[in-house]
Amino acid sequence: MSRVRVLTTMILAAAVLVAPLSAVPAPDVTWKLPTIAPNGSPWHKALTDMAATWTKDTGGRVKAIVYPNSALGGDPSVVRNMRSGQVECSLLMLSGLALIDEGFNALGIPFFFKDDAETRAVVEALTPAIEKRISAQGFHLLGWTNGGWVQLFSKTQLKTLDDIKKAKLWTSDGDTKMVDWYKKNSFHPVPMDGKDVMGALRLGTIDATPSPAYPALLLNMHTTAKFMLDIHVGPLLGALVVTKKAWDAVSPEDQAKITAAAKTFEKTTSVDIPAKDAGAVGEMQKRGLTVTKMATKDEAELYAVIDKLVTSMRGDMVPAEMFDQAKAARDAYRAKGKAPVKSDR
Repeated sequence: MSRVRVLTTMILAAAVLVAPLSAVPAPDVTWKLPTIAPNGSPWHKALTDMAATWTKDTGGRVKAIVYPNSALGGDPSVVRNMRSGQVECSLLMLSGLALIDEGFNALGIPFFFKDDAETRAVVEALTPAIEKRISAQGFHLLGWTNGGWVQLFSKTQLKTLDDIKKAKLWTSDGDTKMVDWYKKNSFHPVPMDGKDVMGALRLGTIDATPSPAYPALLLNMHTTAKFMLDIHVGPLLGALVVTKKAWDAVSPEDQAKITAAAKTFEKTTSVDIPAKDAGAVGEMQKRGLTVTKMATKDEAELYAVIDKLVTSMRGDMVPAEMFDQAKAARDAYRAKGKAPVKSDR
């Protein structure tokens, strides 16, 4: 055999050995995607639209089945199932995300944000650090969502901080540090799955719950909790996450397509849904909701106490470095907004 033929045979043999390692396509996958979002809600629709886009853009290689209304359990059980490999992807709210990593709590500090623009600036600043932290936990961040500004709905009228402390207040199931924080500061938290809130209000198990106005309207919350204290606790933030095991099983090309559709979901739900808040309050008022504004003295007392309570979260509920980074990003945004505009001339 000539030297040329020997060399050709060796090259072909090498190609046969190497090709399977580099050219084998990723297998088709179907992800379970549970969420606490109600069936038929804007989040549910946006998720199903996103899943349809994944199927279309990947040629059917990546599909997702959306399970709304806590059909596969609340956020705590979903996070457990993601860790065990039974669930691949989910839209989780901050209380559920904190079960993955407490760094998310930096975005859930009460009365920390002033408006939507400020919220977006801080979320953008913290995203790289959060991505790094959850990657170490076996998760990948696909996108964010914003459900509007959380206010306080109640069965009896709340006017003061003392009234709020006396109320049986719903808190997320599984968020034990938040429950302990409430108790330590003389509140009366009642932890449970979000899907059970309306039933608990009717039964009297709780008599107050935080919620943005638009989700409250969708749930007809005003029919049982006929009062709303207008105090804007903070934005209802959430995120779409996938396990790294599921993510790494998808080709880079399909990962890019999945990310693009997730960013569309983020834009749709983070802008369109909060914009519905004002109209939702007005609609509920037409149906009998009473909106309460705190007296100036009572509001000043509330914020003075909250400022002290928020500081106690640093290093406990919120990792110190994440608390500091969130505060620095917020303060930098506020300083930028107050800075004089420089002329280009």
